[in-house]
Amino acid sequence: MNNSNPAASEFTFKPYEEKEGEEYMNEAQLSHFSAILNKWKSELMMEVDRTVHHMQDEAANFPDPNDRATQESEFSLELRTRDRERKLIKKIDESLKEIESGNYGYCETCGIEIGIRRLEARPTANLCIDCKTLDEIREKQLG
Repeated sequence: MNNSNPAASEFTFKPYEEKEGEEYMNEAQLSHFSAILNKWKSELMMEVDRTVHHMQDEAANFPDPNDRATQESEFSLELRTRDRERKLIKKIDESLKEIESGNYGYCETCGIEIGIRRLEARPTANLCIDCKTLDEIREKQLG
């Protein structure tokens, strides 16, 4: 499960079924996203533990330079993956704080609703689709 996407990980969740006329980011929705974020974080933390144990168990001083290079390359790739996951855990923690503060689900740029489906696709989203698109355009232009 070396994937950063919660929908593609080992756990699945039942999509939130919105009820007609229900308030956006009510207790049920916040609870739904809190559960998704906590489960995702838990799985990422288990991966970190597995990596540490794997590197401790597999670390060897191979006499053959090619074997040593292969092991170093594998460890380097694994560490880069864990670093990306570390950054993702930080975003998950920020999203959980947003849930606690009551700001989760709203664009941090313009303040409109991000939307249930977008948040299920990317629970750490902090921009609405319009602001995210503009952000990506600016990023491409600035290189």
